[in-house]
Amino acid sequence: MMKIKGAIFDLDGTILDSVWVWRKVDIDFLGKYGFEVPADYSDKIMAMGFHQVAEYTIERFGLSKTAEEVMAEWNQMAMDMYATQVKLRPGTKELLQFLKEKGISAGVATSNCALLYEPCLRNNGIYEYFHSFTETGEVARGKDFPDIYIRAAGKLGCRPEECIVFEDIIPALQSAHKGGFITVGVREKLWQHEDMLFVESCDYSIDEIHDAIPLINEME
Repeated sequence: MMKIKGAIFDLDGTILDSVWVWRKVDIDFLGKYGFEVPADYSDKIMAMGFHQVAEYTIERFGLSKTAEEVMAEWNQMAMDMYATQVKLRPGTKELLQFLKEKGISAGVATSNCALLYEPCLRNNGIYEYFHSFTETGEVARGKDFPDIYIRAAGKLGCRPEECIVFEDIIPALQSAHKGGFITVGVREKLWQHEDMLFVESCDYSIDEIHDAIPLINEME
């Protein structure tokens, strides 16, 4: 196997225990306008970029708002939770330290925005481990296409086949795999993924992020 030179991390649900934040934002935001969260809403928006989710939500619920207004409202609702309450998934710092010692560059590929994730990563003591940050707003399509991972790999100076992508959702794992990346699925209990489909959607699947350490050692 080719030597691993880069690792690209999704944030929410993969290294941050933060899926609950967006569940709460969905409930509170839609409730404010008289709607309950539809059963299929999370699945529909799962692989979308932040702006795409706002546009989809406006259209689906007939809201008289711009995407920018909706995103600003969501960010305001989530800001305090990210800054003070969101914690790391177990073993995250351990894995990032391991990668640093191995000389493997770490980057982020996220649908989130720096306004939220930067204070969170700094508060949890891991911001400095990352060489670069890439947001879905930088590319034309969401995580159901490999664009964001290709851009993130470029920032790390790596080819796709030299990079591991860590993700917690099936469409993202599938698109990263199609883009030529080594994919590691990290199970997030709040997503109701069918286990066999999850396993088939990635090269490797793990329960906790630190389980990647022996995995990477085996690739050496």
